[in-house]
Amino acid sequence: MPLGARRTFRLSLVTALSLALAYGLGVQFPYFAPLFAFLLTSAATPPPGLKSLLGLLLMVTITLGVGLLLTPLLGKYPLTAVLIIAAGLYFSVHLGVGLGKSQVALLLTVGFTLIPAAGQVGYALASALIQGLLLGIALAILCQWIVYPFFPEDSTRMVQDKPAAGAPALNRWIALRSVIIVLPPVLLAFTNPALYMPLIMKSVLLGQQESLVNARIIGRQLLGAIFLAGLSAGLFWFALKICPNLWVFFLLMLLFGIYLSAKFYGVNKSRHPPFFWKEVLVNFLILLGPAVEDSTTGKDPYEAFAIRFSLFVLVTLYAWGAILALDWLRGRRVSSAIAAAQAAR
Repeated sequence: MPLGARRTFRLSLVTALSLALAYGLGVQFPYFAPLFAFLLTSAATPPPGLKSLLGLLLMVTITLGVGLLLTPLLGKYPLTAVLIIAAGLYFSVHLGVGLGKSQVALLLTVGFTLIPAAGQVGYALASALIQGLLLGIALAILCQWIVYPFFPEDSTRMVQDKPAAGAPALNRWIALRSVIIVLPPVLLAFTNPALYMPLIMKSVLLGQQESLVNARIIGRQLLGAIFLAGLSAGLFWFALKICPNLWVFFLLMLLFGIYLSAKFYGVNKSRHPPFFWKEVLVNFLILLGPAVEDSTTGKDPYEAFAIRFSLFVLVTLYAWGAILALDWLRGRRVSSAIAAAQAAR
């Protein structure tokens, strides 16, 4: 089987299997399992061993525990807590963009944003959220262990080159810009964490994008990815309503996963880059999971879906506008500095 086809089936099957296990076992926040299954499997690397899994779970516990420490601080000293969150966001993005530690950076960002927001509702919700994240990551890696032997990588491609690090000044600028993008939606989410929890995940993943350097092109792709993800999630939802059981849920996720993964890996040719299809898959999973949870808890899934989708569009428009404005201001500053240097000569 060609390598692209193997990667497509591996990614879609790991995502669908983790979804089936999470919902079948009745874990809390089950939609985290397929989301992390996609994020961990899309890199097209072999799954971590048992020792690496234990180390990863320990790292997750430590990084997410930071959020629990910030929870009482937000109640008593909100300004100090917000400044700590801003510094933590800057450090985590710089860790991912500048040093290539994307997984650690993502977990740190979740610890500084998602956990304190849940803690505003109650300590029990924050603890349950940490347990759900730990179980979601563990289930995702377990599914990788099951699926990978059937669709392995080529032995000649096992060693992958690390991405070249950018200039330190550029990395610091991207980290600072990401803080400005992520912090306002996170502060908004603190006012109603139960409603805005998916918005925090969307903002966190948006802030981790190092490819946001080319804002004019990427902004249009981000908006297009959200609308396509919303359409896909709507089609998935109506198909699931025909026969709402776990087997159909698994098979539909596998079907949608195969199509979108084939686009992502270039097996099914598209004029859009892999970044676009990755955004479609991530938004699709974030929109679909809470909608299924709303239906099981008695909430109106259509109203909640419309609110989440609108918030996703608004935060993307805000991020796009902020990037354009900040890059314009930075360009003027650099131009002024160059002009002053030339005048001094």
